Amino acid sequence: MIDRSQLDIDRKVRLKLPHQTIGKQSPDTRTGNWDEVYLPITLEVAKAEAQRCIQCPSAPCITACPISNDIPGALWKLEHGDAYAAAEVFYQTSNLPEMCGRLCPQERLCEGACVVGKKAKPVAIGRLEAFVADVYRNHGGYDVGPLPAPTNQRVAVVGAGPAGMAVAEELVKKGHSVTVFDSWSEPGGVLLYGIPNFKMQKEILDQKLDYLRRLGITFIGDTYIGRDLTIEQLFEQGFHAVFLGFGASQGNQLEIDGGDLPGVAVATEYLVRGNLKPEQLPEEMRAPLPDAERVLVIGGGDTAMDCARTAVRLGAKEVTCAYRRTEAEQPGRQEERTHAAEEGVSFEYLAAPLCFEAGPDGHVARVQFARMKLGEPDDSGRRRPVPTGEEFTVAADTVVIAIGYTIDASVPSDAGVAVCDGLVVIDKGTGRTDRAGVFAGGDCVNGADLVVTALADARRAANAIDQYLAGEREAAA
Repeated sequence: MIDRSQLDIDRKVRLKLPHQTIGKQSPDTRTGNWDEVYLPITLEVAKAEAQRCIQCPSAPCITACPISNDIPGALWKLEHGDAYAAAEVFYQTSNLPEMCGRLCPQERLCEGACVVGKKAKPVAIGRLEAFVADVYRNHGGYDVGPLPAPTNQRVAVVGAGPAGMAVAEELVKKGHSVTVFDSWSEPGGVLLYGIPNFKMQKEILDQKLDYLRRLGITFIGDTYIGRDLTIEQLFEQGFHAVFLGFGASQGNQLEIDGGDLPGVAVATEYLVRGNLKPEQLPEEMRAPLPDAERVLVIGGGDTAMDCARTAVRLGAKEVTCAYRRTEAEQPGRQEERTHAAEEGVSFEYLAAPLCFEAGPDGHVARVQFARMKLGEPDDSGRRRPVPTGEEFTVAADTVVIAIGYTIDASVPSDAGVAVCDGLVVIDKGTGRTDRAGVFAGGDCVNGADLVVTALADARRAANAIDQYLAGEREAAA
């Protein structure tokens, strides 16, 4: 921990230090490429921004972080010029700071709790986390050090996304053998098959996966647990424990007429076909997306913004995002909506789709909407959209449905574990399910949530699995 009595500058002075501008590509430039929106920052800029942290003893930023990153400790190292040491502080509690720094909604977490933010702009914690993690991964931080002696115990991980990657890393560092199974061809889960390149370049994920493989983790793709291989078969093959981290990958559907028309796509299919190479996809998704003039995205969250911004980069002339409430109730990050608007995406609020209509060629051509107004709050606390009786039409030759995700119910059914409201039931402190030897975490437990909450679940579960395996060894002795 930091001896805060040694602060170089008085806190009152720090509060007056100017916020450092983090550069972005201009909208006109970035819509012509797939590079990250934010431009690289220099060490001097990072140091100056880190110095704005007042090192407050209460550190509410730590409390607001689901994995309790020691943010003041990391920024103290950074302001003194040691970005590598700052990254090491983050890596003590996080498996993916290079990704969390880019993808976390910091305004709702650490930056939202930042004391500096009560008087001025909060410290740019997310950008600084990404900066120091990039220094770390590009300057030897991914070297594989000595590992403990093998325990000769094997763990199967179902799902190669953030939760699966994190639990695998933690367990292999405890001496266990880990194999990760995923239904997609390549590992990464939502980090590969959900996050567009303009939010996180894929080489960042590639470097992390290369490191995990060098640690000894085995990844097996194109394997659908519950269909190609069952949980029972995993145990029969000699695995001593199973971790379920398969996420919430089933896109919600609109139960309205015309949903099966050509040109109507769910968000995941649209994103992967727009962002990835054909060889990374199943055969049925390898055809390139057809050219589109008018793209309509239905939904209001971050996935909807990802789809809309992808459409812009694919050359659509008009991109509209339709949402049944107003912007005040819209889920997701304000930053993502701002970026979308800067890139030319228009918004149609208080609009609920009624049906998809085809043109003469049988392809989707328009969507009929009901105009809504806001009524009383619903169970989510947001005001419920209520029809006004007015209807209107929006022309579109491509429609993308981005209205949230649910988990694949077949996996927990195969695993024989308890489910409530479609989600796997666990002990929150350990990730244990009601079946001995089976643990779970991430979106399959929480619903579609954050990378950082998946990491928190995974790290707790890894400790519990290690303890469970230790008991197994003792029983066998």
